[in-house]
Formats: sequence, structure tokens, C-alpha cells
Amino acid sequence: MGTMATPQSPFSFLANLAESIGTTLQPPAWLVHEGQHRIVLFLNHVLMQEPEATSRLVRQKGQVALLQWRMFSLRLAVTPAGLLEIAEAHQPADLTLTVQDSSPFTLAQTALRGDKPAIQIAGDVQLAAEINWLVDHVRWDVEEDLARVVGDVPAHTLAQLGRRVAQAVRQFSGGRAPVAGAVGEHHA
Repeated sequence: MGTMATPQSPFSFLANLAESIGTTLQPPAWLVHEGQHRIVLFLNHVLMQEPEATSRLVRQKGQVALLQWRMFSLRLAVTPAGLLEIAEAHQPADLTLTVQDSSPFTLAQTALRGDKPAIQIAGDVQLAAEINWLVDHVRWDVEEDLARVVGDVPAHTLAQLGRRVAQAVRQFSGGRAPVAGAVGEHHA
């Protein structure tokens, strides 16, 4: 009598498919370069909305942080203005942050639960402390940015809708209830 194979969930199938594609396909260098510049622009936009963030980063000017996940890496240098720029490849990293989980689906589930991913940290302790403070205290004010484009009332309505969708996704994925500082909220 043969053994029956246990059925595989569609989510684990998709995770395995994404894993195999992710290890074999690499985006072209120009796309990686452009993506990194967009990330830096976005991070600086968010940092500029929080004066405490830039004043904390000013103390770390010239420091370089290397962020790594799978085959992707981003080398960021702190500018004298307390913002970020892409560091030159020859600049040694003062701090290396390596995301431990290689599965994009697991990372997405972690983010939906409001948890931080497992990260291996090596290097400058003070720079690590400042980055941790930024992660814990700086939030993107989506509603304010939307208001500049579509006006206050539509922005508020869209932000409320976004919060409800995020809450529904968290509940569906078994996550906990939304925490303070969720999308659209801004704390000093």
C-alpha cells in the first residue's frame, strides 16, 4: 500500500516558485541602480518630515551602512545634512545589516504582523542604535502626501480605506491588531 502525499498549500507553492525564480533571475544593473536611487529619494523624503531623525543622523555623517538581502545590497552613506545617499562601492561599511530570511513571502507576513524581520547586525554600535531609533520612531505620513495631490478630504478617505484594508489583511493572515503608528499616523 503506497503512502499518500500531503497536499501542498497554494501559498507554499507560490513561495517555492518565487524562491526558485529569485535565485535564478537577476534584474539588469540599470534597474537595480534606478531602484536604489528611488529608495534613497523615498527614505530622504520620509526623514525630512521628522527633524529629530535628521538631527540624529547628522551625528553619524560619513558613516556607511550596508543593507543586504539575498543577492541584493544597498550601501548608504549619511550626509552632513543628516540625509542618505548611495555610498561608493569602495567605501567600507561601518555597519552591515543582513536580513536573515530569504523568503519574500515570510518577510511580507512578518511586515503584515507589524514585526521586524530577523537581521544580523555587525559593526558600529552607535550607528546601529540610530538606525534602530529611526525604524522605531519615524513613519511615513501617507495622508499628508496624498493631501498635496488630491486634497484633504479625499486623502483622509483614502487613508482610512488603507487602514481598514491593512487591518483586514492582518486579521486574515493571523496577525495582531494594528499598532499605534500604523499607515497614515505620524509620531514625533
